[in-house]
Amino acid sequence: MSTTAVTAPVRNYRGRFAPSPSGPLHFGSLVAAVGSYLDAKSNQGSWLVRIEDIDTTRVVEGAANDILTTLEAYGLHWDEEVVYQTQRHDLYAHTLDKLKNQQLIYACHCSRKQIKALGGIYQGHCRHLNHSQAHSALRLIQQHPIYQYHDLIQGQVSVTRDLAHEDYLIKRSDGLFAYQLVVVADDIEQGITHVVRGADLLEPTARQLSLFKQLNNAAPQYAHLPLAVAKPGFKLSKQNYAPAIVKDNPKPALLSAFEFLGLAPQPALVELSIDKMLSWAIDNYSLEKVPKVAEIQISQNSHSQSPLFTHLNK
Repeated sequence: MSTTAVTAPVRNYRGRFAPSPSGPLHFGSLVAAVGSYLDAKSNQGSWLVRIEDIDTTRVVEGAANDILTTLEAYGLHWDEEVVYQTQRHDLYAHTLDKLKNQQLIYACHCSRKQIKALGGIYQGHCRHLNHSQAHSALRLIQQHPIYQYHDLIQGQVSVTRDLAHEDYLIKRSDGLFAYQLVVVADDIEQGITHVVRGADLLEPTARQLSLFKQLNNAAPQYAHLPLAVAKPGFKLSKQNYAPAIVKDNPKPALLSAFEFLGLAPQPALVELSIDKMLSWAIDNYSLEKVPKVAEIQISQNSHSQSPLFTHLNK
């Protein structure tokens, strides 16, 4: 019998999955993809895919196509044309110009090493030095510090005062637009209403909320899924060489993703087709079932292909 939540679907729901093409999808990224997909589909909404390739220094050749092929193998089909950040520089330049017109941009010559030596939070050293903006990193004067916000999974999220007030980078010294700027510009342009992603982005969300305010746009609602970790504080990631999920036998990993998200699937579910597995998950999914923890530790059961999960406190 279905245990679908009785809450009505969100009207005009638009969600997205936004991987970086720095390597193949691993189990942690599969959880984010499945979680965002189920949340969109259970609300009768649209699910978009955006390839976040703005940081070209981290892009691995062929990774974007591999990610899309993997999503299709897992039955996760997107509803609109895939967007690539490297094809949207005009949008980011226009957004930057809006902030420049508000006289909220200044050039910064401080190195990462210098900022790290001062505690890791930029202290506004260059704000009044009037450096030329040509060939410089650009920072945004923080006008709307966010100290707390409500997350649909993690509850009340707080950030430090120093982080909330930091003038963060919106364009790098190498000329690349910074993540905080482009992700907000993309979400505005694509009309994203809900962002379901990993809890490693809880702190950056505070900055993104402040930028939505600065640009006078409504922000999406955020739901940060628990991170899949090999041990406390050590998330599965491409940088940590997490193994890629397989394309030729997707059902076991898909079942494990359902379990990770709190759906309590029966092992016999793998006997169904991929589409029917996803239909079952859509019918049984709700945000309330997702574990309210920041991390879930994964360990492999030597007697089974399925991983074991240990919920970790926030």
